Order: sequence, then structure tokens, then C-alpha cells
Amino acid sequence: MAHILLRHRDIPDLKNIEVYKQHGGFESLKKAVTTMQPKQVMEEVKASGLRGRGGAGFPTGVKWSFLPDTIWPHYVVCNADESEPGTFKDREIMEGNPYQFLEGVAISCFAVGATEGYIYIRGEYYPIAKQIEACIAEMEKQGYLGDKLFGTETSLRLKTHLGAGAYICGEETALLESLEGKRGQPRLRPPFPAVVGLYGKPTVINNVETLTNLPYIIEHGAAGLRQFGTEKSPGVKIFSLSGNVERPGNYELPLGTTFRELIFTHGGGIPDGRKIRAIMPAGASSSIIRVDDESFDRVMDTPMDYESVQGVGSMLGSASVIIIDDSHSMDWVINKTIDFFKHESCGKCTPCRDGNYWMKHLTARIHSGQASAQDVKLLDNVAAQVYGKCLCALGDFSTMAVRSAIERFPEDFEKVTGKL
Repeated sequence: MAHILLRHRDIPDLKNIEVYKQHGGFESLKKAVTTMQPKQVMEEVKASGLRGRGGAGFPTGVKWSFLPDTIWPHYVVCNADESEPGTFKDREIMEGNPYQFLEGVAISCFAVGATEGYIYIRGEYYPIAKQIEACIAEMEKQGYLGDKLFGTETSLRLKTHLGAGAYICGEETALLESLEGKRGQPRLRPPFPAVVGLYGKPTVINNVETLTNLPYIIEHGAAGLRQFGTEKSPGVKIFSLSGNVERPGNYELPLGTTFRELIFTHGGGIPDGRKIRAIMPAGASSSIIRVDDESFDRVMDTPMDYESVQGVGSMLGSASVIIIDDSHSMDWVINKTIDFFKHESCGKCTPCRDGNYWMKHLTARIHSGQASAQDVKLLDNVAAQVYGKCLCALGDFSTMAVRSAIERFPEDFEKVTGKL
């Protein structure tokens, strides 16, 4: 199957604007601007069933429709602050297929009536940000951005903004705060960004991978996307495969592809003949799926879509699939995840700030073999107190691996603490 999002793997030098144009580049933007009304573009995206690829999986066209027609201007913000451990798909898109991504941003701007779009790029992606800026300048030079696009009254400009290395700015309201020059911390909601977003105006926030789908949808229609994937999760998805696997990397596959196909057919299986012990399908933010002799076939044959992964006790999220083999203990795993979340907590709300501080103390004590069974119970209790009580999802995410590890791998904690 030819790639839809990672087309640079099929077409050499696709990041050259002339090569991109030779392969249909900007034809979808031209079609949208010259032959369609914004509402028609929105309805086509709704009909395609495209869901947000940043993690939440919310229907993209529905999200756009929340912007009120009575408050102007509207803004589009692209969340390119790719910071989830195990996720590296947006980076490849921006490096290898930047013009399709930018065409998608432009189409989304047209659909919601925005004349300005902002691309918030992870601070560590500085060279990519410079490349995106150069691509925007080339699009302006050739008339694909600016005033009176394709001879119409439509005007559009895109700007980049570089983050400063904060994971929390991947949360959409913290991103908006940072974009406005403030400290990157989540806002209290409601109101939501669709009504009060960037500079207090209605704002759509979408992920890089989500927006890169738009040129394909406009060219091939809603049915074109729906020929891939499942009924409720249509289209293709880039799965970032990492951990204990022979061939880690990005794999663009239809949603609904099984774990077995991803890990063994594409990923080449587990090195050194070891067994899979666990899967984190949404990176450090996900509950850990146990894989043993009893559950192996059931887990491996689970379709990777937004609904089915919940059936094995986790979530698909951004599809940053981390494989853990039988050489690792879960006390080691959660010590790593909590180290990350404690470092990245913005400190605005007490449950996340203090909860991650104490979870880090407890996971370190457990992993070092200096804890008792009561410490494991206390860790689970602290995680339970954090969950559902924070301003944003970071607090909840920090507890996922901890609570699922304690529940599903009790033997690992018994080894280091005694009986639970």
C-alpha cells in the first residue's frame, strides 16, 4: 500500500516544493478555496470520520464545528510539541513531507474561516522549525499563502512558534498560554479553546498527523479515507514502535491492524528470542497491558483502534507503542515513568505537583529494594488520590502505568517488598 502520510518514503525529495507540486501538491488547497465553501470542507471532514491523531481521538470535523460564527477572528493552532515518550511520528512528517502538512494547516484555516494559523513546534525540534519556516516562505513566494489565494478573496498566513522543551505545553491550553508569551500552564475549563482560545478568540487546535490527512480527504473525498481502517476509527495511523523490538520505527498502517502484525510482521519480533511481557500502547501515559501465556493470543489479535485497545485495559492515544520484554521488572518501568512525570509537572495544581513528588519517592524506594508491602499500597493510594483531581490530563497520565503495574504484575512487587 502506498503511503498517505509518509509519502516521502515513496517519492524521493518530496520536501522540495517542485517535486511536491509534480505529485499533486496544493491541488487540494486549490480545490477547497476555489470550488468549495468552508462549511463544505468541514462537512467532508466530518463525513470522513477523521479523528484527532494527537491522543484524544476526538472527531476532527466535529471539533471544528464548535467554533461560534458570532465571534471573530478565528485561529488555527497546530500542536507540533511532540513530547510523549515513545512518539516520533510528527517529526518524520515535518522533516520528510512538510508541504503536505502545511497544505493541511491551510485547508483547516479555510474550513473554519481563519486568516492566521500558528504552528507550535517542540523546542528540541529547532532544525525542523527552521525548515518549516523556509517552506512557509517558499509557499508565500509561489502564491500558496498570502493575499487573494488562487484569485479569490481568501487570505492566509502561517507562523511558527518554538517551545522551550516543556512536556506540559503539549496540553492545548498550556500551549496557548505559551504561545501568548505566558508561563506554559493549563487553563481552567470551561471556557474551552473553541470559544475562548488564542488571544481570547475561538481557536481550533489540531495535531500534525491529523492535519496531514486533510489534503488526501479533499482530493479523494470522505469515502477515500474510509476505505482504510474500521467503521468507528477510519483511515491510516502512524504507529511509533519502540522498546524491545527488532525493527523500531514509524509504521503507517490502517487503524484496526493487530498488535501481532505490527510487532512481528513489521517490527520483526522480540530480540534474542525473549518473550513479550508488557505493552504500553500510548507511551508513558498509558496503562500497561500484561502479556503472558494465557493472554498472548487475545492481546496480539486485538485490533489497534480507539475502541478495541480499551478492551484489553489501555488506550491507543498517539499510538506510541512501547514493547517490554521479560528481562524487565515493572518496578523498574514505573520508576522511569514517574521520574519523567515528576520532572514535567508544571506545579500549578497540588494533586499533580505533590502527588508526583511522593510517587517518585515511593517508586525509587521500591525499585531499590528498601520498601515494604505497605509502601506499595501507599503508592497505589497516592496515585488514586491524584487521578481525576488535576487541571489537565498530565496528572491522570502519571498514574496510569503505576496503578496498572501494581494491579497486573503483583509478583514484581512481591519480589522486592515481600507479600502484598
